[in-house]
Amino acid sequence: MGKLIFSISLLLLLLDGCYGGKVGVCYGRSADDLPTPAKVVQLIKQHNIKYVRIYDSNSQVLKAFANTTIELMIGVPNSDLKAFSQFQSNADTWLKNSVLPYYPTTKITYITVGAESTDDPHTNASSLVVPAMQNVLTALKKVGLSRRIKVSTTLSLGVLSRSFPPSAGAFNSSYAYFLRPMLEFLAENQSPFMVDLYPYYAYRDSPNNVSLDYVLFESSSEVIDPNTGLLYKNMFDAQVDALYYALTALNFRTIKIMVTETGWPTKGSPKEKGAASPDNAETYNSNIIRHTVTNQGTPSKPGEAMDVYIFSLFNENRKTGLDSERNWGLFYPDQTSVYQLDFTGKNGGFRGNSRGGNSRGRSESWCIASSKASEIELRGALDWACGPGNVDCTAIQPSQPCFQPDTLVSHASFVFNSYFQQNGGTDVACSFGGVGVKVNKDPSYDKCVYITAGGNNTKATNASALNSSASTSRGNESLVWNLSLCLVILLLFSLQTTNSQAL
Repeated sequence: MGKLIFSISLLLLLLDGCYGGKVGVCYGRSADDLPTPAKVVQLIKQHNIKYVRIYDSNSQVLKAFANTTIELMIGVPNSDLKAFSQFQSNADTWLKNSVLPYYPTTKITYITVGAESTDDPHTNASSLVVPAMQNVLTALKKVGLSRRIKVSTTLSLGVLSRSFPPSAGAFNSSYAYFLRPMLEFLAENQSPFMVDLYPYYAYRDSPNNVSLDYVLFESSSEVIDPNTGLLYKNMFDAQVDALYYALTALNFRTIKIMVTETGWPTKGSPKEKGAASPDNAETYNSNIIRHTVTNQGTPSKPGEAMDVYIFSLFNENRKTGLDSERNWGLFYPDQTSVYQLDFTGKNGGFRGNSRGGNSRGRSESWCIASSKASEIELRGALDWACGPGNVDCTAIQPSQPCFQPDTLVSHASFVFNSYFQQNGGTDVACSFGGVGVKVNKDPSYDKCVYITAGGNNTKATNASALNSSASTSRGNESLVWNLSLCLVILLLFSLQTTNSQAL
């Protein structure tokens, strides 16, 4: 029986790692002109958003999300931490009155206890977080929900004393009294380390030292970590890895990171000119979504899925501070889009903006495989692109228009270009570990058409020669590939378990 339970646990662990990163949205309500919660839910469903974070347990909001498949993250505000930390009965009563009446009709999956408590200079909120988390967890255990609803807290990058280079990431020692017991809680209960990350602020505060393209996922250059040799193509990955290295330094190697806020404002004060704009917001959020759903991971954890929540659904006019604090919204109060954003990450790939830069002229460039690359290098890059890279590789299969010539270089060239065009046509998207080469001459031949940005061509497209079902399955290829791999691993484990029992 023990081995059976272990096998089931391993199965759940494997399947959890096989699904792609999830993209959610933050639904803040510090505004005077927002739609009703019922209308907000309809808007969320209309845009295929599956995961939502709110900052409290408002009854009207919880009711509105009832009988939907949307997974909800709810919160215990900092103002309630003292009461929750002092008495177990307070957590029990809150769960009974504010959560259980709506669960499971409303699909609540996470409870955040406190938000960025270390950034609150006027209270000792951070010292109250762990006791409050423990009491909320105990309340959940009493009703048998501790495994279905995970408990954590959200922090800012300010908990680090050093974030560059990423391998030198370290937590601020002044928070040791709070961080170590919190991390022990997360590790013991398999809860994620929740963090709010904003590369925007790094650029806004130091535009002369930080490249805008680097923070927007548009950079054609790379930043090297001198300690590890790892190359970073964007600041988001560098910040995430700095946190992972900080966790490792304290010997917390199994805790996963979840980004509970990230985004870009569309408007700012005079000092934010050149940073806060609709174009930059569209570019950043489109790219972070694509980065997440394709499981690109980070340089220190390539291919590892991570959930990310975009901030925020609407502008919030009641917030104080610079103009940007009130202008992070994706939608206007009338529910029209501030700019176009595909939350599935399947359409349009990485998106450029009106600034030009790397996205300019990409329809005149193609990406092919280097004739000097070794077979092992090409095979590895090709397998990755057709699997986790989410490229539709149907066209290079037998009897399809790009199968001939049946050579590794030819097949890799077609696939490399597809990935290159779908991911913004940047230099980075054509690297493939150094075996991709950008060219200005169209490599299309016969009926094998190499797409350009957006898949637009004046010639007949490959799709007309392919089975019509191929294009509809493109978005699921990475998931199917990952699930297949995990099931193979599970089968091998099961055989090993069977053999062990026979001995």
